Amino acid sequence: MLEDFERGRVTAFFRRVADAIPVIDRPSSLAITHLLAERPAFLEGVARLSNIAAVLPKPRSVNEAALREVRVSLQVDALNRGLFADPESALAYVESRAPGRDLVLLDVGGYFAPTLQHLHTHFTGRLIGVVEDTENGHQRYADLDKLPCPVFSVARSPLKDPEDYLVGQSVVFSTEALVRSRDDILNGRPACVIGYGKLGRSIAAMLHAKHVGVTVYDIDPVRRVQALSQGYRTAATLAEALAGAGIVVCATGNFALREDDFARVANGAYIASVTSSDDELELSALNGLHARTQIEPHVTRYARTGHYFYVLADGNAVNFLHGASVGSFILLVQAEILAGLALLASASHDPGMWEVPREVRQSIAGTWLTYFHEGS
Repeated sequence: MLEDFERGRVTAFFRRVADAIPVIDRPSSLAITHLLAERPAFLEGVARLSNIAAVLPKPRSVNEAALREVRVSLQVDALNRGLFADPESALAYVESRAPGRDLVLLDVGGYFAPTLQHLHTHFTGRLIGVVEDTENGHQRYADLDKLPCPVFSVARSPLKDPEDYLVGQSVVFSTEALVRSRDDILNGRPACVIGYGKLGRSIAAMLHAKHVGVTVYDIDPVRRVQALSQGYRTAATLAEALAGAGIVVCATGNFALREDDFARVANGAYIASVTSSDDELELSALNGLHARTQIEPHVTRYARTGHYFYVLADGNAVNFLHGASVGSFILLVQAEILAGLALLASASHDPGMWEVPREVRQSIAGTWLTYFHEGS
């Protein structure tokens, strides 16, 4: 957990960000979040702008001390995609927590997307909008035929670039730590990075800095051109990318590896993911086909006749095993989430995808520099 003086500084930072956009009539909110050590301070910021109806921690990124603290004053509910996949169960849950109220949904991964239209139509209150944190969540909302309400996305914000860069570093750190737990090393194992977005770029760069040969695969040929210009080998197909790769890092947020793809994974390869297994790896399709053996903490061998590979952290975000720390840079994105919440609560917005205005981002960045760098 944060030291008292650190907690005080973070709390003051979020208070200043929250108070910058006046909210007269506070809505209710449902907050999906990674409940890490610094997150109670973020939730205090959310509570300055809204009445938190419930917190739904991402199940594989929960700091127990933070969970205990949050439970003292807030309702904490279990989160799973099934809860919001069925329209009636999603509606029943929302009605149980915020009946008849103005409501903002804070999302991390597009959980509310499948039933958003149903919630908007049938909720007894008023669904003001959504604030989404991640790229895979951004895609889930953007892919809807017609958004019934505004969705503020911070996934592609320049304030997220430092976080994405540092998360990429932490993914490689945790991957290497688990490989070394088996008395193995990265060197000598060619790597395949699937997905060359901001996270994929950071992961590829970190692997390259460790003198690991990197092949990049992305379905977007523009990104493959970008990877080629940075000196990486690229592959035109996923099968080509997987061939001979001893390290496979999945950074797409949208099923990098499906059932048939696992047959192409090289013997003895390690597979790591940057997000939840149900977003990145179709491991459920391997049930009954592969023998599953836990050979080290957080290292699982999948084997069938003549073929085996290792999955790290059960296919979930590997960096969360070591705290997923990116320092105070994470606060920039959380502050922008607060700004998105405040903008939804303070003025009406048309349905569609929205971004926080440039001048608000500049204000957040300036405030962050004052509290955590230039003024510290």
